Amino acid sequence: MAARLADKMPFLEHLGELRMRIMRGLIAVLIGLLIAFPFASRIVDWLARPIQQTGNPLVFLAVTEAFWVQMKVALFVGLFIASPAILWQVWAFVAPGLYGHEKKYAAPFVILGSLMFIAGGAFSLLIVTPNAVAFLLSYGRPGLTPMISIGSYIDFLLKFTLAFGAVFEIPIGITLASRMGLVTPKGLARNRKYAILGAFIAAAILTPTPDVVNQSMMAGPIILLYEVGIVCARLFGRRRAPAPGAAEGPV
Repeated sequence: MAARLADKMPFLEHLGELRMRIMRGLIAVLIGLLIAFPFASRIVDWLARPIQQTGNPLVFLAVTEAFWVQMKVALFVGLFIASPAILWQVWAFVAPGLYGHEKKYAAPFVILGSLMFIAGGAFSLLIVTPNAVAFLLSYGRPGLTPMISIGSYIDFLLKFTLAFGAVFEIPIGITLASRMGLVTPKGLARNRKYAILGAFIAAAILTPTPDVVNQSMMAGPIILLYEVGIVCARLFGRRRAPAPGAAEGPV
């Protein structure tokens, strides 16, 4: 039977390890921000297209608003650039709780986790938010003209994009929890109805539009990714050890 990679650490040592991993993750985000900042104005122009396609201009209401929007967008893009490094720090933090032979899952965890995070952000920016923007601005009419500030619009986009990026990590999180023995495929399947309910509650809170279509665009992927997580837990989750003294079957 494989031995643990590390002995049990005291609680304060765990806190010190967590602090170090968080600091390294923040440094990775800072490096990503520095890489993204020279392109921030072009990224802002690209993000503004859903508004501009409706014929409405974007404005800024404070002297510093346009500058801080570019900084915010650079930080946001830097977070996506740094996602492999952040996920590597997450893996390094939980690795002592895994068995030695589970070390081989580090690269797939980082690569797939990064791709899923980026895929979630892309799904939000390319599919969900353009439809949400078109729906919300359809309430404009003579006497009620939209005047949208770049700051509020970018905040709207970033909230959605980060939420979808996190949601697309569900299968990775479930698989990791299953490897650590925190959840089982049977338990996940048994609690499916609560996951579906939670998906629609989360969609109702996070989606700014009251229509069922846009809410389903968020709830649907959550439910689908939960099911993918159950399959991954069955394939890659920790196997239960046989009961002590159990008789072996015929060869």
